[in-house]
Formats: sequence, C-alpha cells, structure tokens
Amino acid sequence: MRVLLIGANGYLGRFVADRLLADPAVQLTALGRGDDADVRFDLASGSPGALTRFLDAVHPGVVVNCAGATRGGARELARHNTVAVATVCEALRRSGCGARLVQIGCGAEYGPSQPGSSTAEDAVPRPGGPYGVSKLAATELVLGSGLDAVVLRVFSPAGPGTPAGSPLGRLAEAMRRAMQSGDGELKLAGLGAQRDFVDVRDVARAVHAASLSAAQGVINIGSGRAVRLRDAAATLARVAGYGGALHELDGPPGPLMRAAIGHPRTESDHASPVAYPYPDGCGSWQQADVRTARDRLGWRPRINLEESLADIWMEAACRI
Repeated sequence: MRVLLIGANGYLGRFVADRLLADPAVQLTALGRGDDADVRFDLASGSPGALTRFLDAVHPGVVVNCAGATRGGARELARHNTVAVATVCEALRRSGCGARLVQIGCGAEYGPSQPGSSTAEDAVPRPGGPYGVSKLAATELVLGSGLDAVVLRVFSPAGPGTPAGSPLGRLAEAMRRAMQSGDGELKLAGLGAQRDFVDVRDVARAVHAASLSAAQGVINIGSGRAVRLRDAAATLARVAGYGGALHELDGPPGPLMRAAIGHPRTESDHASPVAYPYPDGCGSWQQADVRTARDRLGWRPRINLEESLADIWMEAACRI
C-alpha cells in the first residue's frame, strides 16, 4: 500500500510516519514544506492542479493529512487549516488515483461540553475559538467532498515531543525551571480545566488503523477520560521528583490562564482579553466518547497519562 503523508515533520506527523514505516506493507512518501520531505509542497499556497499532477504520478492508495497550524490569527489558521484541506480535496477529486483520505481533525471542533459528559461524534459542533472554527470548516469540506474519507477528531495529544506551548509542555517547562533554580514552590494558573489527553503514539496507531479500514465520517480519538490539569501537574511532580509545593493562582482567565491551558501568549494578549473563557474554546471540560473508534477501527488507547508525562519530563529534564 502506497501512502502519501502530508505534514510528516509536525508533532503528530512524525509519529504517524514512524508507525507507517513500521508496517512492511506500506510504501511511504512524505510531502511537506521542510527540506527533509520527499517532495516539497506548501498546501497553503500550492494549487490543486500541481498537487493533482503529483498524485497522478505517485498514485497513492491512501493520503494522510497531518498538516495544519495550531497558533496564529484567524486568517492564518484558515489558510493553513481550511484552505489547505480544500486544496487536498480538490486535488483528490481531479486525480485518477482514487486514494482514501485520512484527515486529522481535533476535539476543539466541538467546543465546550457539559461537565461530566462524554462527547460523541453526533454532538453538534460549537467551536469557541478560531482554531476550532478553522478545523471544523476543514472537516465539513472533507465530509462534503464525496471522497472515500474519514476524519479523526483527536482530543488533547500528549507524550514525547509535546510542544512547549501546549498545556502539559508548559507545565513541564515551569517545573524544570523551578528545579533548576531550586524554587521550593511553583505557582501555576488555569489548573481547574479538565481535558481528555491521549498519547501521540496511540494517535499514530489510530491513523494506521483508519488507513486500513473502510470507515468513513468522523471518529473521535481520545482516552475517554477527562483529567484535571491540577492532577496532571501533581503526577508530573511525582514523576519528576519535584518535592516543592504546587500553588494554584486564583483569578479570572487572563494571560497566565492562556499559558496554562491553551496557546502561548501573543501580542494581542496584551491588547485585549479573549472573547471566550478558555483559549482553546473548549470551556472547563472536555471528554471524548471513543466507542466508535473501538467499534469501527478496533482501536483502544494503550498508553496511560503517567507514561506520557514521564516521556514529557524526560525531554524537559535534558534541558536542566
């Protein structure tokens, strides 16, 4: 099976590439903007016609799209997350390869959910921020394309390679600085939010399973369990051997809250407050219903959060 992987150099894409390369039946071609891609192509600015010609030459059986942006303004997010997917869909429609499309979506497409609930694929998406809006628009493009396609809505990925700007990445970096400087206490904000963390290696397994399956539509990929960031911080402290006190800062969401649960601060953070309580637009609670992934992909998460946190800390500790 020949697979074209778009976004192989990104956080998720690197692990998807490793998983696919481990399958001897897969012939992998990586397409992306980096110099180490097999073929250099920028989805945000490239034309559908150029991509069509490449698809006809390579003739993949599966196209996996892990490309996209998680930060930036609404225009930039729309360009990288929505326009780019429109290019992929149009190129696949024009091409004679007949490839199956596996698109990586995100839990932010759903927006806030009721605390204590599990969000299933039939929930009405109400994204609360520009990132979720751009990803939902991409999902709608895929679902309306008429292609053989599946969208994996990945909730909060964690594990090795976790970006420093992510919630767990920022927790690990704050703890590293505290241990390096000998601080006996660590003050953190935004720890009341609860998120469904799923290990990035489990996400890669789900992509591999989706590539081989005939499943279509939207499928949630998560752990099925919401974890309070306060509890994740306590687990990370135990894994790291940090014996200091963890203090949660009170107060309404602001730049510190943004740093703890969503995206890094930008220049606009200093100019005006966000219009929604949490920067990822998901409110105080998010938990995936993952029964569809089990039933249609034969997939279950295998790696628990403590192992993911241990890997995150191992990378952070190398910087001490």
